[in-house]
Amino acid sequence: MKQVLMKQGTVYLEEVPDPTPEPGFRIVRVSHSCISTGTELSGLKAASMPLWKRALMEPEKVKKALKMFAAKGFSKTKSIIQGKLTAGSPTGYSAAGFLDGTAIRVACAGAQCAHHAEIIQVPENLIVPIPATLDFASASTVALGAIALQGIRRAQPTLGETFVVIGLGFLGQITAQMLLANGCRVIGMDLDPHRLALAESFGVELRKADDVDGVIITAASASSEVISKAFKLCRKKGRVVLVGDVGLNLKRSDFYHKELDFLISSSYGPGRYDDRYEEKGLDYPIGYVRWTENRNMEEYLRLLAEKKIDIEPLIHAIYPVEQVSQAYQVLGEGVPKPLLVLLSYPHSAHQQKTVANPEARSGKKDQIQLALIGAGGFAKEMHLPNLQSIPDFHLRAVVSRSGHNAAAVAKQFEANYSTTDFFEVLKDPEVDAVLIATRHHLHAALALEALRAGKHVLLEKPMALNREDMQKILDFYASTPDAPILLTGFNRRFSKYGTSLFQTVHKRTGPMVLNYRMNAGHIPREHWVHGEEGGGRNIGEACHIYDLFTYLTHAKVVKVDAHSIPSPTNDNFIASMTFDDGSIATLTYTSLGSKEYPKEQLEIFVDGKVIVLNDYKSLSHPKMETVLHEKGQREELIAFAKAIQQGGAWPIPLWQQAQAMEIAFQVEDNLCKAALH
Repeated sequence: MKQVLMKQGTVYLEEVPDPTPEPGFRIVRVSHSCISTGTELSGLKAASMPLWKRALMEPEKVKKALKMFAAKGFSKTKSIIQGKLTAGSPTGYSAAGFLDGTAIRVACAGAQCAHHAEIIQVPENLIVPIPATLDFASASTVALGAIALQGIRRAQPTLGETFVVIGLGFLGQITAQMLLANGCRVIGMDLDPHRLALAESFGVELRKADDVDGVIITAASASSEVISKAFKLCRKKGRVVLVGDVGLNLKRSDFYHKELDFLISSSYGPGRYDDRYEEKGLDYPIGYVRWTENRNMEEYLRLLAEKKIDIEPLIHAIYPVEQVSQAYQVLGEGVPKPLLVLLSYPHSAHQQKTVANPEARSGKKDQIQLALIGAGGFAKEMHLPNLQSIPDFHLRAVVSRSGHNAAAVAKQFEANYSTTDFFEVLKDPEVDAVLIATRHHLHAALALEALRAGKHVLLEKPMALNREDMQKILDFYASTPDAPILLTGFNRRFSKYGTSLFQTVHKRTGPMVLNYRMNAGHIPREHWVHGEEGGGRNIGEACHIYDLFTYLTHAKVVKVDAHSIPSPTNDNFIASMTFDDGSIATLTYTSLGSKEYPKEQLEIFVDGKVIVLNDYKSLSHPKMETVLHEKGQREELIAFAKAIQQGGAWPIPLWQQAQAMEIAFQVEDNLCKAALH
């Protein structure tokens, strides 16, 4: 399909794979989409700035890049930054079309999904039906309409009140019309005489304003004078609602004596920026939240259908999507400046599950043809640069839930093709192995499908989020002894520090005491790692350490215990375990520590020695030190390649992979029991 992307100050049309249906989402074949003159043009302007100028404006990103350089080195940092600069980003957040495979007409909103593209995937709470009498073009403005409507709801206008609307772009024009429909008198303000005349044609007054009941700001300006003026226009106990983007250097004298209310309107309404509402489909009960973003969208379309709002004079032009560059050019340079431009799309967009990369690097016969499943931050920052540096691999395919991301990553790392459909890779006879780096809840199911398809699997940790899913994998191997290799991504053991530790302790004469401290750092409660997709930090991350304990002892675990500081995230705990060789190990996992302190430390007490590993940058015995953190990700890939090409023992025996996860599950059981008490 065709999708509009924005890169380095330009917009262009790109062929990307169609989205693949997911639970809780619907596929929409777009008829029209609406270009936001404010949000999108400002984004285009920001993207066109020279890199040095952007760096001066965003010093935090510069600090982040320097920290990345210190942790990952020059080549990986360069790869990450280059990828972000060349990838292009989707744009658009308001569209209308048909639900795929049906004649049902819908309007969609959301900057994360309602893009300028022939086909989009939208969560159910961001879709509303289009009234029978309303056309697609008008309905495609649904996001802007919901934004205007939410601003009015924040103002709580009553019949007969007088309101000023500052800024008469598209948002200001429909805000004014809604206020008029609500029985208010409306005064318009704008610097553009054309916009003032247009507003006047709808019944907006162009007179001097003083002692008004309220002001709604739909303008965009870096100056704080706009908001100062709004305060001065209000009567005592009036209210000002900010919908647009203006300077917020507030003067106390402007609002204190009048006891004015200053209100912020958050985009489309309640539910916006709430992942549980927008992505997971959890609605707010109407008895408690009357107007959600979905209900605002639906009400706006009703107002359009009943002719309470007239937007036809506000639409400057409708361009075929192939002329997107011209559409943006008109928005930026038109005189008078257009209020709104729409894009239209062909009725029969062809299905395209995969997109070939004309810039692909040719693979060699003796190379392992690898497909990457999940092209998120970790894969792009760690796995892909490592794969490029290992001659045993050729990247054949990139799979991502986002088509534009899959295509961009395939281009950057010279893969043969990109797709959003995991099963396209499984059907490809050229693919020898897959690297699964999706969110955790998908790991076990995807790994099992790939193994059944005869593909070797490098599966990012954890192997599974529960015993039932892990058992399915174990049962598969019990019934299929000659099945492909499975390597769970417990990379610590493959690091030069991990292998050196093993060589030091495997000839020991007695059991060991191992103390591991993970100063993991705080992750907000709403982060996906803590939810159903992540499984929590014990299962999702601490499993690394349970594998390292298993590797160093080379023994079966016989007892597991855990104690925690009770919290919703369960990320402050001490886990202890006893192995059948007599060794005992503890993991102290905490999110309470300082970022200035090293993240990971291990102390081993054995045979009269104390061995200290400090954050995979230094080892006390044998003496070893590196500039960067060396956690074994590259060595893990090399071991995976060797096992595929040469056969023999797996890089990690299956029983050890399963034991690391079983320890994690037993720790989780203990933490959950403690939480109940």
